Amino acid sequence: MVEINRDTKETKIKCSLVLDGCGKFNINTGVGFFDHMLEAFSKHSGIDINLECIGDLHIDAHHTVEDCGIVLGQALKKAIFPIQAVERYGNATVVMDEAATTCALDLSNRPFLVYEINVSGKVGKFDVELIEEFFHALSGNAGITLHLIQERGRNKHHIIEATFKAFAVAVRRALVKNERLGIPSTKGVL
Repeated sequence: MVEINRDTKETKIKCSLVLDGCGKFNINTGVGFFDHMLEAFSKHSGIDINLECIGDLHIDAHHTVEDCGIVLGQALKKAIFPIQAVERYGNATVVMDEAATTCALDLSNRPFLVYEINVSGKVGKFDVELIEEFFHALSGNAGITLHLIQERGRNKHHIIEATFKAFAVAVRRALVKNERLGIPSTKGVL
């Protein structure tokens, strides 16, 4: 189990994560739609996540979402690295009704984000532009090269949920054990 806490003037976050879990979660950020997306990530990645965030929601959800990305990214990095005996690369396309999103990633320890998800506006009270902020913070702090590409879709909820689930499945696939690979890099280190 990995534990990360973050305490700033904007947010107070407690997070614990079990990489080889079974997708159990206890998530409360005060932002219902975001909780729903993090629960989908936990369930479909098989990573157990306990996350509690008290944020400055009287302003908006920006700091809460971004800081949760920072903390989850730090927890993933601590749990994954130093990397060895796993596939390293993962990809998935997930459909949700009319929407389809593809995620391809590399547990490279070199953060990079390609984000081609074409949504704007709100889902309920949630500003959907915050999804990019979340993945930018997460990939940067986790050391993951992450490509998220929208294949199709009209319903914002479906597109975003397919994005989180595609990320979850790609992470799960990248973490599949492969003893033959040792450290999965010609450099000998990641």
